[in-house]
Amino acid sequence: MTIAQRNTEERLRQGFKQFNRFMLFLWRLGLGRWVNGWPDVGGRIMVITHTGRKTGLRRRTPVNYAIVDGELYCTVGFGSVSDWYRNIKAKPEVEVWLPDGWWTGVAEEVTDATTQIPLLRQVLISSGLAARAAGIDPVVMTNEELDAATRSYRLIHIRRTAARTGPGGPGDLAWVWPLATLILLPLVLFRRRTLAERQAQQVYSQPVSRIPGTLKADHSGP
Repeated sequence: MTIAQRNTEERLRQGFKQFNRFMLFLWRLGLGRWVNGWPDVGGRIMVITHTGRKTGLRRRTPVNYAIVDGELYCTVGFGSVSDWYRNIKAKPEVEVWLPDGWWTGVAEEVTDATTQIPLLRQVLISSGLAARAAGIDPVVMTNEELDAATRSYRLIHIRRTAARTGPGGPGDLAWVWPLATLILLPLVLFRRRTLAERQAQQVYSQPVSRIPGTLKADHSGP
């Protein structure tokens, strides 16, 4: 890889890192279904919760995914240098947030050459414009071209084991919505009332002859 290619990849990594923070925030606000509302553009995005291999802390990473024959797959676009990939290799027990639920599961890398590229193609198609931003068109590329373009990629199978419920899942910040309503609604109503009072004062302060719908009295004699 040339220096220019390395620099481009690093810029993409930083760009996706910022984008992922925004996506995670939307998921935590309870907008996971909305995030996946336009898959042809934004792609299908889930959140994978993994454990830091050094810190032991829980980490969350939004990733593109595809469901093929009922099984869940995602890809590590920046390969073995990605922190979340190294975390799941050290501790494969994960959780995933999907638009239709929250699951525990086990992450397994797919290395079978006969199935890897077809499955990876489905994940990349489900990534919307993200794959094209990386210079990959999974719709038109042949298997050989796709294999060459994704040599550093890793394909992950998430074997779902149980459905989860309770605190700490998708929408854990949804309490923000009623709180924001409680704070903002009085401010909006106060602003509307103040605006209405100002408009009324302006009308009352105008001369009678300038108020729409009134006629100036004519006191001249015949």
